[in-house]
This record gives sequence, structure tokens and C-alpha cells, in this order.
Amino acid sequence: MTPGYKLDRIDIRILAVLQRNGRITNVELAEEVNLSPSPCLMRVKKLQQAGYITGYSAQIDLARLGPTLTVFTEFTLKNHRQIDFARFQEALAQIDSCVECHLVSGGYDYLVKFVTAGIDDYQSIMEGLVDRNLGIDKYFSFVVLKSPFTKQHIPLSRLFEDHD
Repeated sequence: MTPGYKLDRIDIRILAVLQRNGRITNVELAEEVNLSPSPCLMRVKKLQQAGYITGYSAQIDLARLGPTLTVFTEFTLKNHRQIDFARFQEALAQIDSCVECHLVSGGYDYLVKFVTAGIDDYQSIMEGLVDRNLGIDKYFSFVVLKSPFTKQHIPLSRLFEDHD
């Protein structure tokens, strides 16, 4: 599989199953995608080698660990040169509490998700960012009160399988 390789329906199904359950056995995976175990394992290895599968991880129930605060923050930068974007992104990448960063179109430049120990922790992060003189023009914070649901998987079959 090369980077330009078009995945077939079975590859997409394998990826969809693995993102829902990365601990599934090869035999169970093969059964779910209607392959025998050996060809299924070969496909999984090819998907890994080609970079379609980048790793496996555990999904953690943060609420069971203790209180946290999730904040979505909109950032607008003063300047819009490539170097300004790169410097800002590099600074955010170094903050463990920054778990998502999206460059967006519209009324602001970035939408960033922070998961912190609380409001004091979040405020400390924001003060640190502003003090670093990263070219932040303004920012707006949206504290998450409740998350009725979050999905850990993307609907791969819907997005990438050919629909007749």
C-alpha cells in the first residue's frame, strides 16, 4: 500500500472495527470483516506499515479520576504570517493540557481545547501564553458545563466507502 493507494471496503471496515476496539483479537476481527485470519492479519500489518494505523491507546474515564475542567478557546492572532502561525502552534504543542488545536476559517484563527485541573490551572496557562508575547490579539473562553456525549470514533464507512 502506497500513500496514494485507495483503500477498499474491507480495509475501511478493518479500520472502523479497530478504532472502536483496538484490543479485538485477529480472529474476531477477521470474522467481523468476513476474512480468514491470515489475510486479515496481513491487511492490518499493511495498514500499519502504510501509516493508516498510527497507534493504539486506552480511553480513560476522566470523571472517575477526579475533577477536571474542559475549556474551548477561540484565539485571534494580531498578524497572519506563516511564522506567526508556526510560533503560536509550537507554543500550544508544548502545553500538555492543550489536547486539540484547529486552525479555522471565520471570525477567529484557532479553536483550541484544553483539559485542565480547574479554573486556576486554565487561567495560569492563559496568562503564560499572553506573557510569552505570541501575538495573541484576543481570546474567548467557553467552559464546558456538561458533555452529553463524546464519540471516540469517526464514521469511516460512511465517509470513505463508495455508496451506490
